[in-house]
Amino acid sequence: MLWATFKDALVWVTACWVGAIIAIAPRASAELPAAAEVSPPLQTLVAQAERAGLRVLSSRHLILVTDRPPRKADGLHELPGIFDEAFAVWCRHYKLDPDDHADWQALGCLVVDRDRFRAAGLLPDEVPDFTNGYCWFHRFWLADQSNPDYRRHLLLHEGVHAFTTTLLKLNTPTWYTEGIAEFLATHRLVAPAPRFQLTPIPAAASDVEQLGRIETIARLRAAGSVPSLDEVFQLRPTLHGTITSYASAWAAVAFLAGHPRYAKALATAERGPLDASFTTRLSSVPQWHPAAARRDFDAFTADVDYGYDFDRMVIDWSPGKPMEAITTKLPLSFSVRPDHGWQNTGWRLRAGRQYQLRASGRCVVGTVDGLDGPTVLESEADGVSIDWYRGRPIGRLLAAQWNATPTDSSRAAFKILGEGTTITLTATQDGPLFLQINLQPGNRMKAHEALTVSLTTQLQPPASD
Repeated sequence: MLWATFKDALVWVTACWVGAIIAIAPRASAELPAAAEVSPPLQTLVAQAERAGLRVLSSRHLILVTDRPPRKADGLHELPGIFDEAFAVWCRHYKLDPDDHADWQALGCLVVDRDRFRAAGLLPDEVPDFTNGYCWFHRFWLADQSNPDYRRHLLLHEGVHAFTTTLLKLNTPTWYTEGIAEFLATHRLVAPAPRFQLTPIPAAASDVEQLGRIETIARLRAAGSVPSLDEVFQLRPTLHGTITSYASAWAAVAFLAGHPRYAKALATAERGPLDASFTTRLSSVPQWHPAAARRDFDAFTADVDYGYDFDRMVIDWSPGKPMEAITTKLPLSFSVRPDHGWQNTGWRLRAGRQYQLRASGRCVVGTVDGLDGPTVLESEADGVSIDWYRGRPIGRLLAAQWNATPTDSSRAAFKILGEGTTITLTATQDGPLFLQINLQPGNRMKAHEALTVSLTTQLQPPASD
């Protein structure tokens, strides 16, 4: 959420289907004091908490105060230690030496009964009536959550805000303020220690229960309402913001930080002042190409899913060569790998002309567990129905062209023109043909071998009536 250095306060609302809707409300009329006027000291607040009978859990970088009764396996006692591990990761992201900030500490209040915190002097009247969380410099508050994974994520999200606003004086546009908090809070726990593992794009839904960012982007895509990169950059606090804005902000930061074409540009911008000029400075670095970034972001939001790997999903957008310039002899052949996403054949098709493709061979698309152990799962171009992804059998060959201007006003995306072993397609535009093997992004690392696709015939355009 945004904090008191802005003119707006964010209110987080839990959504039944994904776990959170975030509404953005105007800041409370009473002014909170500036950072230099913060009082009393954190240790004084700890003494107030202890006198009120509240639980206090501490580590080097976090004092956690809560009125939540102890419950078996609720994981509360682990939160301060996990926060410390996350703090080291946040420092590395911003090229800070954790040893230089060994004394930095935040105080977080995990709240069940707000009146109890008010009576203890730990919830000032000036703090807006937040629903899920609120941050004010070194202090933050979060409402208790029924799901321990989401509780931990929310605590870390607010912790990122405390970290960035105090150590980095962050005052950036909304998309980065919220996007980086989501980016640096998204994680899973592993063993052995350190348990905190940053996973900006989660490997599995079970790692981030109730978070719902990927599901939100998919829902927006299906509805034709996913925002463009430019629209995300223009996000502003509004009275009735929803999880859409925050999922979009997460998507933008995850995209920029992970994509090999833009990671350097984002890192360069992050080395400068984290102020209102952030977006302008980002788009001014030599590595930034606006049209390419818009297209790559559209491709990212179309395909992002659990286990998404930029190295395997990055797209070659070269225009290809006209068929006549490649060869006068058919067939042409192209090897399609299952461990990568959309692959540019280099064949530049002509709009309105028909083409025939024929695929051969087998590729490995994963394994299935059996009584005698895992069995390698092979597929031909028609796919295998043992598992489906996005309405098609895994392993099925897909042929498409990039549609930059859909007629239904939705975002640009690949338009699938044919699928399977034998394909007859009509090119929708002058441009390259792309192929991929249908597979969950998270399973591509397990896939290997390839299908061979041959372009056997160039047919004349269909006769018009």
